[in-house]
Amino acid sequence: MAIRRRSKRLVEFNMASMSDLVFLLLIFFMITSTLISPNAIKLLLPGSSSKTMAKQNVTVYINEEFKYFLDETEVMETNLQPVLAQALQSFDQGTVVLRSDKTVPVQYVVNVIDAVNRINEGKQSKHKVILATQPK
Repeated sequence: MAIRRRSKRLVEFNMASMSDLVFLLLIFFMITSTLISPNAIKLLLPGSSSKTMAKQNVTVYINEEFKYFLDETEVMETNLQPVLAQALQSFDQGTVVLRSDKTVPVQYVVNVIDAVNRINEGKQSKHKVILATQPK
C-alpha cells in the first residue's frame, strides 16, 4: 500500500518578495540621497566647536583662489553687493551663509560682510552673515 502526500512541493522560486525588497531599497536610497546637499565647490572649512544652525537663504563661497561664488555662480568682487541685494530682495531678515576656505585671508570675508551691511543700510533690512565651519 503506497502512502501519498496530500501536498506536493513546488520547486519554483517566487520572485515577488525579492522584487518588493529591491524597490524598497531603491526608494530608501533615493530619499536619503536627496537629504544630503553636497557642496558643489570644494572647500576646506575652518574648524569650530560651536553648533549654531540657521536657515540659509543665500550661500556665498570663497575658494582658495579668492574667487567669490553665489550659489555656484562666480561673481566678481565689484558686483558682489548688487548680486547679493538681488538674491536677498525677497527676504526681510535673510541669512547669508559664508563658506570660506580656511586659507582665505580675512579681508575677503570682511568684503562679504561689508556688502551685506551696505544692503542693510540701504534697504533698512536685517540680513545677517553666518560663517560656516566644520566640526573639530
